[in-house]
Amino acid sequence: MRRIFAAALFLLLPPAGALAAAPPTVQLEDLTWTELRAAIAAGKTTVIIPSGGTEQNGPLMALGKHNVRVRALAGKIATELGNALVAPVLAYVPEGNISPPTEHMKFPGTITVSDQTFEEILGSAGRSLKLAGFTDIVLIGDHGGYQKDLLIVAEKLNKEWAGTPVRAHAVEEYYRSSLGDYAHALLSHGARQRDIGTHAGLADTSLMLAVDPALVRIPQLQAGNPPGTADGVYGGDPSGATVEFGQLGVDLIVANTVQAVRKATMRH
Repeated sequence: MRRIFAAALFLLLPPAGALAAAPPTVQLEDLTWTELRAAIAAGKTTVIIPSGGTEQNGPLMALGKHNVRVRALAGKIATELGNALVAPVLAYVPEGNISPPTEHMKFPGTITVSDQTFEEILGSAGRSLKLAGFTDIVLIGDHGGYQKDLLIVAEKLNKEWAGTPVRAHAVEEYYRSSLGDYAHALLSHGARQRDIGTHAGLADTSLMLAVDPALVRIPQLQAGNPPGTADGVYGGDPSGATVEFGQLGVDLIVANTVQAVRKATMRH
């Protein structure tokens, strides 16, 4: 009986080589510390710190939209760069005041922190990654409300690190690409200006469909009853959102950000 059990257990185990191989991932949190050490030693000396946000995204998209999206796109960016890894997403970001509630804080589920708290956490993350051996710390953000904080933190870290080879880079092209370039691409592919929107409209919803459709409430989207400002949708109509529209945004954001990171991290 024992022999039969041992044989069955052996069949269930993966080959020894598979156990020894490191997982093919650019996500830092999926690595062991020794795998990370080896990756840095092999030349992966750029790390992306992605900031997301936990906020209302209208009745058709989940509260974690920014977090899921920035993790996925940062992974694509790191893969394209070839020498980069991705740190865990910062999900708690400035979203407005609590008392009285402003901006997205008027909707249940949105979580906010102060700009100071956000900057301190982001700075500490950067210092930790410098200690780990990274030489280029790249800050990107999927939300517009804290873009200035990324710049402040990068400037502060670079002052601290003057005289060292380590640099912090706030790469604004990531967020900018989700606005201007993406909107132009949508218009050139048949979208209407009035539908694009600035939050939870056609552009935003299409981008989420391309990244992770599980976060979009497809039946409600297809019902044809477009929500409005009172529902948390600002200046647009998500009912015409498609994966194809969203892929335009994914391609632009990744390409523009990769180019900007390479330019920022170029050593002369």
